[in-house]
Amino acid sequence: MTTKPFERPVYVTQPFLPDFNNFCDCLKEIWDNHWLTNNGPIVQRYAERLGRYFETNNVCLFTNGTLALQIALQGMDISGEVITTPFTFVATTHALYWNKIRPVFVDIEPDYYTLDPEKVEAAITPWTTAILAVHVFGHPCKLNELSDIARKHNLKLIYDAAHAFGVKIEGKSIAHCGDLSMYSFHATKLYHSIEGGALIFRDSGLKKKFDYLKNFGFENEIEVVMPGTNAKMNEFQALMGELILNQIDDLISHRRKLYETYYHRLSDIPGIHMASCFSSDINYNYAYIPIEIDAGGFGISRDKLYDELKKYNIFTRRYFYPLICNYSCYRSVSVTDPLKVAKSVSSRILTLPIYSQLRIEDVEKICLIIEHIQKKS
Repeated sequence: MTTKPFERPVYVTQPFLPDFNNFCDCLKEIWDNHWLTNNGPIVQRYAERLGRYFETNNVCLFTNGTLALQIALQGMDISGEVITTPFTFVATTHALYWNKIRPVFVDIEPDYYTLDPEKVEAAITPWTTAILAVHVFGHPCKLNELSDIARKHNLKLIYDAAHAFGVKIEGKSIAHCGDLSMYSFHATKLYHSIEGGALIFRDSGLKKKFDYLKNFGFENEIEVVMPGTNAKMNEFQALMGELILNQIDDLISHRRKLYETYYHRLSDIPGIHMASCFSSDINYNYAYIPIEIDAGGFGISRDKLYDELKKYNIFTRRYFYPLICNYSCYRSVSVTDPLKVAKSVSSRILTLPIYSQLRIEDVEKICLIIEHIQKKS
């Protein structure tokens, strides 16, 4: 196998698309109905299917995950301070900002990059109303510890599960942990509906409120009961999500093979650290391939490797870098936790290409190129 550059760019992700002819055939239902949005029949059917997938009736669909999380916080009356992670995508923190909630950033644990429960408990104040944790890269948070803390201090426990579609623990979806989980169905994700998002929640009484909030607060055509917004999923999104849901098990199975190839080839290279394999009770979704680059052991820095791989037409991502608290719009937020682990991980993290169209031999070549770069350095 050669270390020559790929002929075509290999990006960190690429959206999976169902069979084109099948999708076109299914579009006829939309044309026949002349119903594009406003809780159409495909959206209704899709919500029912997701309910069966997640084994709950408490499902609410949205046009994207960001609005879903914003509405979750609004609908649950979250206010004051919320303890959260600085090592996440900006939408997690933006949802707090849009609800006039103060984010309290605390450190992450070093194994899987999720919130460190000890740091969470130390940050609780009289103004704390909730914990907003993130299943980073689909890695489950410290569920029992966070649940104990939330129960002890009477806090809401909300999970940003944007990366965690399909993740299960002891055969049960991770969506059932905490008070609520938000899923993103953005096109870059393992599972998508072009754009889209969903809330899975414990309290069935929230369903009606979320429905109001995502549809301008309308009770009927002449009555508005609360100041909502427009966050409804449309029929095209629902159709895409429904068709891909038919193949989700196969998609995860293929990614597992890609992940295992990466793990086998890279885990013994000096200066590369990969997260440990999960215990047998966790069904992971293999959504991402994060590695940490130790410049001393590898020979060059993470940023240098990032640039070198571009020369081979391999486009990785420093995900998540910088930390949320280092963005200019959040530098005014006081951070008392030194964030030692988060800062270290953010400076070393690199996510490698993984998507459904990627072949085993492509992964083999990517690993060979990384090994080649390491030996040269």
